[in-house]
Amino acid sequence: MIEQAAGSRIKVEALDEAYQALAEQWAERLGLPLDEPQADFALQIGDQGLQLQQLGPDAPGPVRVDFVEGGAAHRRLFGGGTGQMIAKAVGIQQGVRPRVLDATAGLGKDAFVLASLGCEMSLIERQPLIGALLEDGLARGLDDFEVAPIVSRMHLLKGNSIEVMRNWEGEPPQVIYLDPMFPHREKTALVKKEMRLFRPLVGDDNDAPALLEAALALATHRVVVKRPRKAPCIAGPKPSHALDGKSSRYDIYPKKALKP
Repeated sequence: MIEQAAGSRIKVEALDEAYQALAEQWAERLGLPLDEPQADFALQIGDQGLQLQQLGPDAPGPVRVDFVEGGAAHRRLFGGGTGQMIAKAVGIQQGVRPRVLDATAGLGKDAFVLASLGCEMSLIERQPLIGALLEDGLARGLDDFEVAPIVSRMHLLKGNSIEVMRNWEGEPPQVIYLDPMFPHREKTALVKKEMRLFRPLVGDDNDAPALLEAALALATHRVVVKRPRKAPCIAGPKPSHALDGKSSRYDIYPKKALKP
């Protein structure tokens, strides 16, 4: 069940009668009401899948996970391939496609990029609403001929990232990727819309040091932490080096070299 703090009351609603049964299933799964007159957010089900809509007069548009069209498609086709900074950060090189755990998956954008480059991805998203959007987006991606091979390399895990990493079963990931929520401001409209929606629901990742500690204990080869370019490093061990971009950077904590 999702804890609903003040200012983040959530309901589930079908956008069409045909989706009412599905709305009821999601409401039961997430422990959310179908009828909540005072709701601040609505998890909506319609012909475009699952979406999260903030309610009220100044609310931005809905947020959904879409790996087939929009930004994900553009980046898949024109994003720069293995030359992208995130690819370099996780250690992609000729003959090397590491197994990566994205322990702060969010809407799955970075995980999708790495999967599109050939990495086997595990994803953890601890906020159940965002996890639901991600689950729905992955399911719809499997229905697309071009995207299906990519999302089939993305495996969604449930639970708290720190607990999942501490109690990991099976072969550990070679690389763990972290992008914890940070109290900073981005200027782009898309990020602004998503942040406006998610900030009341998610808050900041104040346990980022514990997240890093668990990741360093589990990853066999390296941990990569994405940060705003001018933000401090996560408290704890210092990265050996960083890759700097225009608005963000990747702090790299190597443990062992990745080899073909």
